Amino acid sequence: MMQHRLSSALWFCAPFAVLIVLWAVLIPYFNFNPRLFPLASSVIQAGIEGILDGTLIHHIGASLLRVAVGTSLALLVAIPLGIAMGVSPVVSAFLTPLFRFFSVLAGIAWIPIATLWFGYGFGAITFVIFNAVFFIVTYNTLLGVSTIPLHVRNAAASLGAGRWAMLTEVLLPGALPNIVTGIRTGLGFAWRGLIAAEMIATNVGLGYMLFVARDFYRTEVIVLGMIVIGVLWLLLDRLLLAPLERATIERWGMVQRA
Repeated sequence: MMQHRLSSALWFCAPFAVLIVLWAVLIPYFNFNPRLFPLASSVIQAGIEGILDGTLIHHIGASLLRVAVGTSLALLVAIPLGIAMGVSPVVSAFLTPLFRFFSVLAGIAWIPIATLWFGYGFGAITFVIFNAVFFIVTYNTLLGVSTIPLHVRNAAASLGAGRWAMLTEVLLPGALPNIVTGIRTGLGFAWRGLIAAEMIATNVGLGYMLFVARDFYRTEVIVLGMIVIGVLWLLLDRLLLAPLERATIERWGMVQRA
């Protein structure tokens, strides 16, 4: 098992290693203008400087905090609403047209009006992240509840399950695989919305770091920020979200543990 995980990790990292080698070789060979694209050594130096003076850690911390708060608020609203829509055809029929309309606008489309409502800063960016996660998780929760067989619900009710037991022991566990999938997908959109919003609506964060670096032609900081954004998402997805999704679908019998 350990050998399989190691080989899988190496295979996953292989294309990135090839890309780094090509970058380190081709950019100096063609004498590319560093104001347009930097040397790998310049990006490494910028990363070291950002860690030593604390600015990079500060930007990362601000971005991660916004994602955590916006996502948590979205889950608190989306999961109960998705369950209500899955249980009640009336609620679902009433809200579905609204969800179809606003799901297209979820994410960065809310940035202009979010800055008018909340000003420039934490509130506006959190609102953008909330919208990016909310609609996807609500829809996936609705889908999860809808896929629970009716005879399972009827059996629970005939055994004396009340509303709370039905919610906690039937509906929520049954919908959990879809909910986790929705969280994983929604966080991907939230991460994109975060970077776009930070370029406009704040003075700290990874998106802001990219935006300011552009004004001073510091392409090494821009590329560093892009790498950090990608690495953070890969770590979040591979180390937290993917194992959680896999464990959930194994727990509820959708796949078998290898």
